[in-house]
Amino acid sequence: MIVNGPDTEAEHRRDLARYGKWLYRLGFAPGSSGNLSVRVGSDCILATPTGCCKHLLTPADMVMVDLQGCQLSGSKKVTSEIGMHLAVYQTKEDVNAVVHAHPPTATGFACAGRALDEPLCAEAVMTLGPVPLAPYATTGTDELAASLRPLILEHSAILMANHGAVTYGSSLLDAFIKMETLEHFAKICLVADQLGTARPLDQQALGQLLDAKEKYIRNAQ
Repeated sequence: MIVNGPDTEAEHRRDLARYGKWLYRLGFAPGSSGNLSVRVGSDCILATPTGCCKHLLTPADMVMVDLQGCQLSGSKKVTSEIGMHLAVYQTKEDVNAVVHAHPPTATGFACAGRALDEPLCAEAVMTLGPVPLAPYATTGTDELAASLRPLILEHSAILMANHGAVTYGSSLLDAFIKMETLEHFAKICLVADQLGTARPLDQQALGQLLDAKEKYIRNAQ
């Protein structure tokens, strides 16, 4: 999905605060958990600070770092999980925003050691594609970023074992929509599991959906 985003730093700051509040209200970022970032220009990242409730963030709270994670501006410290964001930006140059959150159902799958990679739902195939599970690594460490790197290029959403999820896209809106869709898909997978009759899409249906996705992307450009 390609979604146009804001152009100025001030707009990016407002959007980070806005989407942080939405994540909190959805129950995806309780307490001080979760973090968001957006690319500003070619070599700077604007991100949420560490240890702050996303419901209470203001545009002035955001911090700027370079692509190596060195803080350039901001009165607060950048999120301790900036490494996972930088891993995404360094791997996929077309990514302009990253959202990390703990949506409860999707995180439940991550804590059960289960990916969300079965093609059960047409919308999820179109919006997300398969969502792999990265192996466990301690939050805020270089190992966490390293656990994601092999999966970033071929996916737009990743579950992190015993932790949460990360989504990314062409804009903050795009990354947010993917996080919301991820949790919706996780709920569908849970219900299908409980019913005991989950029926993944066959290869023909999957191919038709992927063709439709490519046409949608071309028409949106």
